[in-house]
Order: sequence, then structure tokens, then C-alpha cells
Amino acid sequence: MPNQTAVLGGGCFWCLEAVFNEVRGVLAVESGYTGGAVSNPSYEQVCNGTTGHAEVVKVTFDETVITFSDVLEIFFAIHDPTTLNRQGHDVGTQYRSVIYWLDASQRDTAQAMITTLSRDRVFGSDPIVTELSPLGPYYPAESYHQRYFERNPGQGYCRMVVAPKVAKFRSTLAVRFGRP
Repeated sequence: MPNQTAVLGGGCFWCLEAVFNEVRGVLAVESGYTGGAVSNPSYEQVCNGTTGHAEVVKVTFDETVITFSDVLEIFFAIHDPTTLNRQGHDVGTQYRSVIYWLDASQRDTAQAMITTLSRDRVFGSDPIVTELSPLGPYYPAESYHQRYFERNPGQGYCRMVVAPKVAKFRSTLAVRFGRP
């Protein structure tokens, strides 16, 4: 089956969603929550940091166009996997770096990539703290979070945080992975 799913947390879901929406072979990106103990959490509940959920994106992609390894390469390039429970000014477990694997193949691929990135000191001497966990219950974020950057490019957070990540993707990876 060519369509696969990856569930990734790398800080604010708006950033990851905005980048993955520009990737060739990505069929859909949905912002959501997983990894916690509260059923059907709200954004406000997740933001207070007590649910255990992470802000994530569910990326559906055509593996005949882009592989899970490629998706992970983009993921590691657009966030800092060496900061525990934070990305920039976003602090809390809801902003953790995490890969929720759907099967043993995804788990093994993610572990191998982390091992290689660590061995090659891609992030210098800082250890990679990206969590690997099996995917449990996943909850879509509220509709106003979907395609947030696309709909709100002038909003302050989008200008200051999301736009630079999109620009980084465009300048470093779009030649290999960007949509035509």
C-alpha cells in the first residue's frame, strides 16, 4: 500500500504542518494531539501541560514518492531535537520532540536515523532527546488550527516562528522534497 502515515511532534504543530504541506508526496497534514491521558483534549488543556499530550502532526504520504526516512530527514532539519520539552520560547512537555511509530519498521527506521545523526554529531555535542513511542489514541486539533500558517501568515507567531522554518525548508530541502 503506497499511502503511509507518520505522527511527529517537534514543538508547535503550526510549524511542522506548514512545512509538510509543501512537501512533494505528502497527501495530507493534520494538526492534533497524542501521547497523553485525557480523551479528546482541547488546545487549552494541552497548552496547560497537564494532559501529557504533545502537539503533533499526522502526515499522510505516498511512499512511492517520498519515504518515511525522507519524512524524518525533513523533521530533524526543521526543529531542534536536542532541547528537552521545548522549541524556542515554547516550553513544556506538549512541545517535546517525539516520533510516534505505527509499526516496528517505523520504530527501527527512526532509531537508526537517531543513531546515525548522533554518531555523525549532526547537532554537535548536544544529545538528541527525541522520544520514540508507539502511537496511542490520536485526537485532531480544533479546526482553527488546521492550515493555520496558510490562513494567518501575518499573525505575529507565524511571522516570527513559523515563517523562518518554512524559509529554511525552502532554502535547504525544497530542491529535493518540495512540490513542483
